[in-house]
Amino acid sequence: MEADPVVIAGAGPVGMATALLLARWRVPTVVLEAQPRHAPGGSRAVCFQRDVLDVLDRIGCAETMVAEGVTWTTGRTYYREHELLTVTFPDPGHGLLPPWTNISQARVEELMAGRAAAEPLIDLRPGHSVSGYRQDAAGVEVDAVTANGRVTVRGTHLIGADGSRSAVRRLAGIGFPGRSFDDRFLICDIKADLPFPNERRFYFDPPWNPGRQVLVHQCPDSVWRVDWQVPPDFDPATADVDAMIRRITGSRPYEIVWLTAYRFHQRVASVFRRGRVFLAGDAAHLYAPFGARGLNSGLQDAENLAWKLGLVRQGAAGEALLASYEPERRAAALINLKVTGDTMEFLAPQSPEQWQWRRSVLSRAVEEPEARASIDSGKLAEPYWYVDSPLTTAAGQVPTEPGAPRPPVPGVLCPDGPVAVDGGTRTRLRRLFGSGFAVLVARPERIGQSRTACPAGTPVRVLAVPDIDVDGVVARALETGPDSVHLVRPDGHLAAVLPEFSAAALTGALRRACGFPA
Repeated sequence: MEADPVVIAGAGPVGMATALLLARWRVPTVVLEAQPRHAPGGSRAVCFQRDVLDVLDRIGCAETMVAEGVTWTTGRTYYREHELLTVTFPDPGHGLLPPWTNISQARVEELMAGRAAAEPLIDLRPGHSVSGYRQDAAGVEVDAVTANGRVTVRGTHLIGADGSRSAVRRLAGIGFPGRSFDDRFLICDIKADLPFPNERRFYFDPPWNPGRQVLVHQCPDSVWRVDWQVPPDFDPATADVDAMIRRITGSRPYEIVWLTAYRFHQRVASVFRRGRVFLAGDAAHLYAPFGARGLNSGLQDAENLAWKLGLVRQGAAGEALLASYEPERRAAALINLKVTGDTMEFLAPQSPEQWQWRRSVLSRAVEEPEARASIDSGKLAEPYWYVDSPLTTAAGQVPTEPGAPRPPVPGVLCPDGPVAVDGGTRTRLRRLFGSGFAVLVARPERIGQSRTACPAGTPVRVLAVPDIDVDGVVARALETGPDSVHLVRPDGHLAAVLPEFSAAALTGALRRACGFPA
């Protein structure tokens, strides 16, 4: 008898990533997409952060993305003709993933579609618009409207990854509080041979957009993503867009690849779960794009939910594991909302006092380096750290402000590093994650004891750091002790760090991380 699938509403990048990640856990999915055919439009999201590339690597897309994309390590912020801030993300070397890769969302969707087409566990159904659902103790029935009438799909769970106007969120009666900004922004992808380096460049009050700001990113194939703040009544159909572009390109020839005007929204769903129904991606949260926290966060939603559903479907986890999705991912969403909200108050002040503050900060920053700390052109995306998660064995004090370095303590993403496994095959540490838990022991003789301590039925891989470490990089990054143990979740977050080996403590930490009483 075939197992019931997980039903996913929405075949965008978050929905497809969820389906592909669930396939790694041998969980079948039915993906219901309202549109009858895929019609990519413009670059949309373009910046993919290193830790999110790890998620995409697990579904087979990251290598192509990095090979085709534009990698960058520097972001610069200008006020008029003055460069005020420079942030550098060091290249980690050792063959690890780059800090940032720019590539269009449309290309990522294309790569995902190719992977999904080759995956027999994914049943993609275009032209199926979700119209209702019913859930009971054993599963959920989802109704969809098609060109040939209504159909019903039975599954164990329903995931709403169907975007900002989510039908699943509406049907579940889940609120979507927040605000929308009146300020308008124009995104234009232009193909041109420009002399700019592959950096993130943010301009406050440049001479070619006085009083407002412009963001410039390089994308593959000589395409440049330019984001202008424009007046509230701006209409690209009647505006002299050529004149705007010419202020950047000069006399160089260019081609408009995509153009759209939009307003920003700042919203987070009141809950992320209702019984067997979950929200992910834009169905759960919307942010202003400065900082690249939208799709990056949505893909982390997908991975968080997929490994938990995978373990529950295998019978290797308790109900509390699924219950942890909301406190982990909604907490992440609220942090992103706060960070992007602060950015928008600086980029688009909503009161005379805020405008006065912004003008003061920018003008003082030209001569006063200490004023530059108050400039906010978008704090760039980073993963949320689950230090307060019910799955995490006590972490202690960890800095929470954006950009602060995190020590390798429970809740934080496990650091990456070069390793050699299976007779010397070179790879990255994080490539060993994704299909179960990992136990990293400091002493090889603890391998057998660790395996014995793992609860029956729990997928666990036990590795001795001295056996796999290359040049001591992993040991230094983990800050291993003489007999320490690091327990890593399938999504790469540290669930527990034991200063000394203890079979009972390891068993308890694994049970807690699986949603069972420790």
